[in-house]
Amino acid sequence: MVQTVLARGAAAVIAMLLGEMAGLVSGAFAAGPVEPAYIKSLAAPGKMVLVVEYYDGSSAIVSRKGYASAIGFRASSPNEIIVDGKTTLHLYGVEPCQGEMVNRKEGFSGSCEDFAQQQLKILLKYPKVILCRAFLSEENAAKQDVTCFGYYFFPGTLDSIANFEEQLVSLGALRVAKKADGSLMRPDLAEAEKIGRHGFGMWADPRTKP
Repeated sequence: MVQTVLARGAAAVIAMLLGEMAGLVSGAFAAGPVEPAYIKSLAAPGKMVLVVEYYDGSSAIVSRKGYASAIGFRASSPNEIIVDGKTTLHLYGVEPCQGEMVNRKEGFSGSCEDFAQQQLKILLKYPKVILCRAFLSEENAAKQDVTCFGYYFFPGTLDSIANFEEQLVSLGALRVAKKADGSLMRPDLAEAEKIGRHGFGMWADPRTKP
């Protein structure tokens, strides 16, 4: 069950979610890959750091906002993160399935939204740094469309960077949303969804709509 997963050792849980990752991490819609040395440099002892970078049309960083919390940041929905009382970050282009789902392998039975939110909570539990990117038009919005990366470090065990949407889609917790014409809102996540469709998360339930 998800509760059992949450009770496991922190490093083991994150390693299971992230798998073997190395080098640059993709999955951004606002700019290129994340540089590992840069995201690691944002870490602060005893706190979880969240930085939002705002990009213009030429993929140049125009502005940054930084936050730090001793208790971390909370998932308010399957694809939203509360930063403070004024700002919510919305993982762009991904959504949960509709209705109920069953995944016997993972011991889950319940709503699609509950499953997805629980998986996002796991990703938010242990990162040293959360780096999010958005277009400049989002800077002053109460709910901002973003793509986010987490930096996870456990001495001698784990040193990884993961794109949140890529992980949640490949786990079958979320799927790639579609535009009105049927095309994917996030073509960069198409491969991640192919992985998820091999029976992970929502895709273990034959009732899940394609």
